Amino acid sequence: MNTFTAIIQKEEDMYVAKCPEVGTVSQGRTIEEAVRNLKEATEAYLEEMPYKATFKPIMTTFEVKEHAAPA
Repeated sequence: MNTFTAIIQKEEDMYVAKCPEVGTVSQGRTIEEAVRNLKEATEAYLEEMPYKATFKPIMTTFEVKEHAAPA
């Protein structure tokens, strides 16, 4: 059993889920559905392309100063 990362973004009326370790992407109307679909997509991908753990993503946040809009 492997543990993977899901990065989720809201895009209009759908959630998009991405797995950075293998590059799979899926979507759903809810976060749970997006992750469930990503899990299915990742399992299908791994049936064809065996996973070789090369890295684990490092997730962090950072701040950027706001700039005034050009006049």
